[in-house]
Amino acid sequence: MGGVAKRAEGSSRRRGPASARGCAPGQGVLAHGVSGRAVLGLAALALGLASCAGDQTGAVLTPAAVSVPAEAPRTTGRARTVSDADHAKLVGSFGGEYRAPATLRLVSEVTDRLVKASERPDQTYVVTLLDSPVVNAFALPNGRLYATRGLLALASDTSEIAAVLAHEIAHVTLSHANARTELELRSQLVSRVVADVLNDPATGAQLQNQSRFALARFSREQELEADAVGVRTLAGAGYDPFGAGRFLTALNRTIALKTGAGSASEPDMLATHPGTAERITLVTRAARRIGAPGVGTDDRARYLAAIDGIAYGDNPGEGVVRGRRFLHPSLGIAFEVPEGFTIENTKNAVLGTTNEGSRRLLFDQVEANPERSLEDVLKATWNDAIEAGSVEGRTIAGHPAVVAVSRGKDWTFRLAAIRVGEATYRMIMAAKGATDPDPAFRRWTGSLAAVSPEETRSLKPLRIQIVPAPSGTPEDLAQRMAVSDRALDRFLVLNGLERGATLRTGQSYKLVVE
Repeated sequence: MGGVAKRAEGSSRRRGPASARGCAPGQGVLAHGVSGRAVLGLAALALGLASCAGDQTGAVLTPAAVSVPAEAPRTTGRARTVSDADHAKLVGSFGGEYRAPATLRLVSEVTDRLVKASERPDQTYVVTLLDSPVVNAFALPNGRLYATRGLLALASDTSEIAAVLAHEIAHVTLSHANARTELELRSQLVSRVVADVLNDPATGAQLQNQSRFALARFSREQELEADAVGVRTLAGAGYDPFGAGRFLTALNRTIALKTGAGSASEPDMLATHPGTAERITLVTRAARRIGAPGVGTDDRARYLAAIDGIAYGDNPGEGVVRGRRFLHPSLGIAFEVPEGFTIENTKNAVLGTTNEGSRRLLFDQVEANPERSLEDVLKATWNDAIEAGSVEGRTIAGHPAVVAVSRGKDWTFRLAAIRVGEATYRMIMAAKGATDPDPAFRRWTGSLAAVSPEETRSLKPLRIQIVPAPSGTPEDLAQRMAVSDRALDRFLVLNGLERGATLRTGQSYKLVVE
């Protein structure tokens, strides 16, 4: 989380810019796949920007049909042009532009080559690298193409990064954003006419709810279409078409590492992307129709040379995770989560979950007048009812605090608002069912402390280093990884290797180092 610039404002839900929706976006994914009105409190700060290459997965329920009358006004051409100001806001929401001239040069050259092989060789694209550790890429209808450094670090060769870019270019050439906007606006219009003109609010609300399912299905169909066109474009540009499947496999394994459960996170009911495993099957089938493995180039050596030295993981200035400990030097605070939790530092909050998903947590900063009571702050920033009589004043780590209990249908929550100087933080822990998470909650809140100057100095940014493999095993190189947990698994995923694989002497591999 990025401190003052990334606070939650009251009970608002901060999302990505509405205009930045060039990759068939849909519903925001709830943190760690939790759903339900109460649990929205644990996803208050999730980005709403749909990520084509990002960590989205899940099955879609069979939706109710939405009938849009043929006479409903068409909205083609009303898609908003993305201005320079919108571009700047979008880049800012992803941590700013990432400066890596050699990497940008390679990505731009790959993009030009793909465009020439695409269905719109006349289209012009401007590539921007984003200073974000998340795995994401997206394109806007005006020809702006974005890729995060997290995505660049995950890809293992040029054909893999080309596969992602080809998928995003396909969204533009297929006019997916405009088609989705048209369907969305027409559906909203019909719902509004039924509710307001025909004076039937119940049916209008039902139609609006049904349209969400139709839009989710529509977006998923667009993703599969972009995958198919992307693989053809990839091969047409001379790249290995099997690079698409390899990258999606790496993405799937990254999601599994994140959840710690060996499988992708719990699906959002309205996830706009098909499950990653399904996409792997389909893009691999499409590649086989083009030719046997070995067709096209992967240009691995050049790609690894281009990303040698790029930043990896969190920017220490915006908070870092070290095992179960979170430190934020700029805010001057740190805490340690209870054993069994895996935590992730997102742009606006620290999110955590246990392997089985039965306990969740959130830490964030809220915009609040220092004169306002902490009880008021807690109530104003929480969606559901707080249990009567549960509000209690405490001192946490020497700071004034208020704690409370909230019980939903499926979850029990412990909430805290803590004032540190003029800043106000929330610490929220949820347990599935009627189980009270108070013991673990007390240990977590009790661990809140100031970051020492020594600890701040010890936080060095991580980067990708490309090294030639000596004779040995993946375990030997993994020992050199500057990560706090599962070093071998992370080394294997970063390098597209399976357990039991052997290293090729002299071939280059990625390491995470300080």
